[in-house]
Amino acid sequence: MTLISKLRSVNTTLSHLIKTFHLVWAASGYWTLAWMVMLLLQGLLPAMSITLTREAVDNLVAVSGAGLSSESIQKIVTPVGLMAGIVVVMELLNAAGEWVRTAQSELIHDYMTALIHKQSVAVDYGYYEYSEYNDKLDRARDGASGRSLALLESTGSLLQNSVTLVAMAAVLIPYGLGLPMILLISAFPAFSVLLYISKIQYRWSQRTTSDRRWLMYYDYLLTNNTTAAEVRLFDYADYFQSSYQNLRKRLRREQFNLLRLQTLGRIVAAIIALTITGGALAWMGRQVLLGILTLGDLALFFQAFNQAQSIVKDLLSNLGKIYRNSLFIGNLFEFLQIQPKIIDPPSPVPVPTKLKQGIRFRQVSFRYPGTKEPVLENFNLTLPAGKIVAVVGDNGAGKSTLIKLLCRFYDPDSGSIELDGIDLRHFSVKAFRRLVTVLFQSPIPYYTTAGENIALGDISAASNYSEIQAAAKASGIHDKIKRLPLGYNAMLGKLFPEGSDLSGGQWQRLALARAFFRRAQIIILDEPTSAMDPWAEHDWLERFRTLASGRTAVVITHRFTLAMRADIIHVMRAGQIVESGSHDQLLALDGLYAQSWKSQMQADSSNPVESRIV
Repeated sequence: MTLISKLRSVNTTLSHLIKTFHLVWAASGYWTLAWMVMLLLQGLLPAMSITLTREAVDNLVAVSGAGLSSESIQKIVTPVGLMAGIVVVMELLNAAGEWVRTAQSELIHDYMTALIHKQSVAVDYGYYEYSEYNDKLDRARDGASGRSLALLESTGSLLQNSVTLVAMAAVLIPYGLGLPMILLISAFPAFSVLLYISKIQYRWSQRTTSDRRWLMYYDYLLTNNTTAAEVRLFDYADYFQSSYQNLRKRLRREQFNLLRLQTLGRIVAAIIALTITGGALAWMGRQVLLGILTLGDLALFFQAFNQAQSIVKDLLSNLGKIYRNSLFIGNLFEFLQIQPKIIDPPSPVPVPTKLKQGIRFRQVSFRYPGTKEPVLENFNLTLPAGKIVAVVGDNGAGKSTLIKLLCRFYDPDSGSIELDGIDLRHFSVKAFRRLVTVLFQSPIPYYTTAGENIALGDISAASNYSEIQAAAKASGIHDKIKRLPLGYNAMLGKLFPEGSDLSGGQWQRLALARAFFRRAQIIILDEPTSAMDPWAEHDWLERFRTLASGRTAVVITHRFTLAMRADIIHVMRAGQIVESGSHDQLLALDGLYAQSWKSQMQADSSNPVESRIV
């Protein structure tokens, strides 16, 4: 490592240390102040105790053979009593320290977790679609509260040991100016080993981040209720268990190799330190035998040198820990510095309360970051206000990308998406998204009460029971909820006690209720009936137009039974609209839509129940 790189490393460590202290102070200011005062006291008391030890030994030698006179006893009791008082104070400080550290730990954990949660929501949706971001998130979690507190404790120990070491040096210097240098030299090998191992451990941790996420994934597959059925039916257990164990075996072997290297380095460093210490003690013993020093001096030197050497080791060890933890906590700061690209303009335009013209894609081109092929290129589409528009097409046509762009999870590379003639980028992101409600293809099952599940559709509004019921009736889930043991107060899902599970179609209906409860102007439904059986789908379709009345609805679907009820149908293929019109118009056109319709009707003719519903 060159001098410049070393200076950069020191500068980075100091920068991380300062940032960490700011975060810790923001999380636990008064507790941190109390912690610093205790560090100062704990740093001074050991030197005071050693000084009293010399006085006690010298006084004992002086009064030896003088009998049990009050004067003799006083010379012994006074320093011993003060030493006992110091021991009591140190124990009280240790007990108080545990209390302070616990309070700090809890406050710092909550503060750091809140920072990560806030940043996780603030970053663009697109980050979640890339492995690199997930690696950064996992590293940030690893470097959050635990590493921050460890860095703080290492810094605190460094300060405490520095105070103690200065006091010890003041005690030892009268016996020779070279003794403090001997202390540093004896601890330097252990410090070098610690720095070397810390750097290797950090590089190993960075390199194996994805491996540890694989372990979490295998654990999820083997223990989660959503995967339990397939794991048992297709007998995946041995395969996933073997994959987990093989990966764990490799990581465990690499960890043991690091531990072996660390142990060997520490043994060599300990032998060097022992040799130096033995030489210093031999010199001190010679001075006592020559009558140059007293027994009190020998007791003081032995305790001071022994403790000072231990303190120097701890001090250098803390420097190493600070260096190592600063490397890891750097991941947290790197994560917190991620800046979203989907942001508000300097002067946002007010969002219209009701759509008048609708939404228009104008010459939109878009490719996902890191890919070469565009999903959309010079794409044009109009979604009239107050109309139900269906978008149909084969997989990979770009339908899901439309949803992401409409929700402004991404911005187009070129062209514009306009709401009543205004580019979406001119609106506040949050204000615009308030206009939109979406039922995604795989809705999330929220494990809370049925009523709260629906109310989550609009958490900014007061939870009105009648409106919650209206949304549930509109989506067709009301009757199921009423049959639950506690009705709308029933806990859903099996993750928590007394929860009631729903079928896939029922979860989808619940998500529909949540979408309708939002009262948004723009409704986006991605395969809204994909998990419903034909009877349930027919029941829902009968109410669909009433639900969408006065709103602009965009329906992504493969089902013609749903598409045919739209005002306008757009057929999408390879990132372009190839056909548009009503159901009857597209059948008369006898193009791609008509051919697909005929193929589905022929397939449905073998199912009399579904053909009657159609």
